[in-house]
Amino acid sequence: MSDARQWFALPSPFRMKRGGELVGARLAYETWGAPSATRDNALLVLTGLSPSAHAASNAQDPSPGWWEEMIGPGKYIDTNRWFVICVNTLGSCKGSTGPADVNPATGEAYRLDFPELTLEDAANAAFELVRSLGIARLDCLLGNSMGGMTALAYLAQHPGSARRHISISTAPQAQPFAIAIRSLQREAIRLDPNWNQGRYDDEHYPEAGMSIARKLGVITYRSAMEWVGRFARIRLQADQRDDDPFGFEFQVESYLAGHARRFVRGFDPNSYLYLSRASDWFDLAEHAAAPGPGSVESVLKRLDVERALVIGVETDILFPLSQQEQIADGLRAGGTEVEFVALDSPQGHDAFLVDIARFGAAIAGFLDR
Repeated sequence: MSDARQWFALPSPFRMKRGGELVGARLAYETWGAPSATRDNALLVLTGLSPSAHAASNAQDPSPGWWEEMIGPGKYIDTNRWFVICVNTLGSCKGSTGPADVNPATGEAYRLDFPELTLEDAANAAFELVRSLGIARLDCLLGNSMGGMTALAYLAQHPGSARRHISISTAPQAQPFAIAIRSLQREAIRLDPNWNQGRYDDEHYPEAGMSIARKLGVITYRSAMEWVGRFARIRLQADQRDDDPFGFEFQVESYLAGHARRFVRGFDPNSYLYLSRASDWFDLAEHAAAPGPGSVESVLKRLDVERALVIGVETDILFPLSQQEQIADGLRAGGTEVEFVALDSPQGHDAFLVDIARFGAAIAGFLDR
């Protein structure tokens, strides 16, 4: 199997919003479909915190992607029609330059010497990639979760750069509940002795901290309704428990542990810290001409998007429906033709990864109109 990833060399030096710069940085991305003669059929996907650019299978890499049922020939995002680009976020560890990569100035991994990262930096990096592909204006910019915030930063810094926008389960600014959860996740990693101020290795890896961080995340990605429906108070069989008097007793505990095991060694802890903090820092109001009440709305009004689809989930506690309504109302006030879809899916924040049929129907319908 060949690697479907492609790499784009960012302008060097690449200057960051909060100071600092990257030299010789790159973005990993994948594409599906083909650009039209006029390159007016491009759809850019910006992802949540942990996914790679491999959103779907393709000829170079037939393994299933994280949005496999959504993207492809004849699927909801039909690659017979759209030229789809998915980029791995700057600062990640899935191919794009991040804290785990070598700092050319020192010959060693950046670790905590990586410049302070914002979602505006990630957005600008993606914008440079799009320009390098000869695309003057995206037909559609799609972002979900953290990627939705990055998409808003993209549009705020480059108004009119997309004709249409699909905003999924995201936020125009980080809110206290989400900040609190992410703060605890970062604390769990930093308090693990093996984190060692970011100087860990494969032998001394902050596994316990990463495990707790992932479990906290998974708990918030789903709704209480789904936890009850899936696990209730079902206990593990006697032979599935260990001798620790405070060890796992319920199936839900075992489920979270399994989720964490599959994640911890596949994601760099420092990258997790940087991207998590960038999410907390994000505030669309920073792009307003004047601070104060209504700043977010004033920015949304001038994003210069013709049409938008905003999708939220009633059971999402991490990015609540009220924030999706705020995005929809702000875009509408700026003259954008907005479709707002509120789904009652029990899957909570992760519904866009699970409830493909309903999300896909909304997205396909919007793209077809």
